Amino acid sequence: MIFKYEMKVLEKHLDSFGHVNNSVYLEMLEEARWDFITKGGFGLKEVQGQKKGPVVLEINIKYRKELVNREDIVIESKTLDDPAKIMRIEQKILKKNGDVSCLATLVVGFMDLEKRKLIDPPSDWLNAIGINV
Repeated sequence: MIFKYEMKVLEKHLDSFGHVNNSVYLEMLEEARWDFITKGGFGLKEVQGQKKGPVVLEINIKYRKELVNREDIVIESKTLDDPAKIMRIEQKILKKNGDVSCLATLVVGFMDLEKRKLIDPPSDWLNAIGINV
């Protein structure tokens, strides 16, 4: 399943060159992830209540085309792997014309926040990221 998140590049996202700062791309991608997992029923309330949740273990990011002020974009997110303790999520930031501005591959785990260790992901988390179990 591909999750789509629409947003607009704002002045606060820009660096001194007038395009989106490299670190802001990470914030945009995180905003999109929280949006789809929250809509899928596993948002901050569930993470804090269960004391279990997703953690980013690794990110590979490629910047392809710059984003500029007031540009409308879409962030597409999808899970690449079958259910496991550690999985990959791919995210793309797309310009209005469909060009890929940014491509990111994340390695994510599911952590028990009290035991401070990775655990097998529960079915409600898997459903939230588009894996029906």
